[in-house]
Amino acid sequence: MERMNTAPKRVRTIPATVQPLNVYSTEYLLKRVAAYCRVSTKQEEQLNSYETQVRYYTDRINREPGWKLAGIYADKGITGTSMKKRDEFNKLIRQCKRGKVDMIIVKSISRFARNTLNCLKITRMLRELKVDVYFEEQNLHSIDPSSEFYISIYGSVAQSESENISHNVAWGKARSAKDGNVFFAYKSFLGYRRGADGKPEIDPEQANTVRRIYDHFLAGNSLQQIANGLTADGIPTPMGRTVWQASVVQSILSNEKYKGDALLGKTYVEDCISKKVRVNAGERPQYYVENNHPAIIDTATFARVQEELARRASKRKVKQTGTTTEQGKYCGKYALTELLICGECGTPYRRCTWTVGGKKRIVWRCINRLDYGKKYCHHSPTMEEAPLQNAIMDAVLKTAQIDPNILQTLKQHIRLGLGAGAGEDKSVEIQIRIAPIDQEFKSLLNSVTAENQQELLTDPRITDLMTEKRQLEKELAEYAAAEQHRQNTASRLDNIFTILDGMKNHPLTYDDAVIRQILQCVIVESKEKIKVVFIGGMEVKTEVEQ
Repeated sequence: MERMNTAPKRVRTIPATVQPLNVYSTEYLLKRVAAYCRVSTKQEEQLNSYETQVRYYTDRINREPGWKLAGIYADKGITGTSMKKRDEFNKLIRQCKRGKVDMIIVKSISRFARNTLNCLKITRMLRELKVDVYFEEQNLHSIDPSSEFYISIYGSVAQSESENISHNVAWGKARSAKDGNVFFAYKSFLGYRRGADGKPEIDPEQANTVRRIYDHFLAGNSLQQIANGLTADGIPTPMGRTVWQASVVQSILSNEKYKGDALLGKTYVEDCISKKVRVNAGERPQYYVENNHPAIIDTATFARVQEELARRASKRKVKQTGTTTEQGKYCGKYALTELLICGECGTPYRRCTWTVGGKKRIVWRCINRLDYGKKYCHHSPTMEEAPLQNAIMDAVLKTAQIDPNILQTLKQHIRLGLGAGAGEDKSVEIQIRIAPIDQEFKSLLNSVTAENQQELLTDPRITDLMTEKRQLEKELAEYAAAEQHRQNTASRLDNIFTILDGMKNHPLTYDDAVIRQILQCVIVESKEKIKVVFIGGMEVKTEVEQ
């Protein structure tokens, strides 16, 4: 017979024991405490607060019994919504991972992070490392298992505050842009300085650099050629560097501020968490401010540069199979890369260097013939560079010098080819026609009452008026664009005619910049004959002396 166990159930507590350290110095019994400070702006009052925080935590940790200062980590002018660029914070985390810190003391959760997700992620990681984060304002220790709930609540509040601040800042910037307030970053913007009245004024020396960039670009130089020239002459970049990049040159050429205007709202910050800057492609309103400040570049020149930028950007880069052929790539060094055309297949010529008997020869060859032999082009000749250039210049000089009537005819051809006709300006007439439409539309709106609201909204008169107005506004915009084109063309004609008039009494040697300005193309008909086509279509045939 089995005996029943009648002894009562009993639970006995085994107290925790502290393992003694295998050291003899009391130094290792001290808690290593680091402090983290941060200010979100670089304004003077904020920086004063920053210095105050550093002094406070240094004294606080040194006065606390059982604490040992493990460092003060402080970031100046850094946002708390992202861990990026918070160098001191990231340095502190690395020290924690190396076992150099036991506790971090910080004023509040908002100083630690304004991003709830980041705050939880970091505190969880530190908890695994046995590193406590003490938030003074909330009297909260992250090492406490129950702290996560409160960190989530306080972190959400901090993030919400950041989002509100970000929204208010964005609204303020949009409001300022709508009012036409233009910001100038003088330290990184070439050509201007802050005037005595606080408004931008032209810096004469820097303005000369800007004009040089525009002049050289219109003369046919590539972006890289311009950059190399500025670097060689020791001219500093907008940021004060010694080496220019093609991208910097392009930004100067495309910036409307150099003609006295300003486009506001080119970019925007996506949100306060990611801080990603996006190019404004219509997602946000933009504001164009005209005549905001003195212009360095006149409107016509600026427009010509934009046209030339678009033309060069639109040139086709045609890479043939198994070759490096780029038929349409812009070349600022050699004008004939764009202008010299094969008379048989219509393909551009390419500049080549031949070495025969140890001597170098510069020749031009049809790209089709060069890359594919006689498969697509059977008879295109190889053209020696020097005789070819002489023949081209001879044709130009003869046209400019022989007969004033021929020169006048050439100018007329160029004028018509560039579309420089006067054209009929009906903009004033259109504006006069729009005025009564606006008046009638306002009268109809003023007649709206509660009783006839729906009826009036469906009135065909309103639809007809709006349709007519949109059509007239479209015509007005077209006339405005045409007028801008006429101004640009007039400026270009002045340059071309100045070149042609200068040739009448001053024979010139071959010049790529001149040729690029006045010629449309040069067609190779044979090894002995070429056809020079001026802008506007006037053709002159000439012989190439071998």
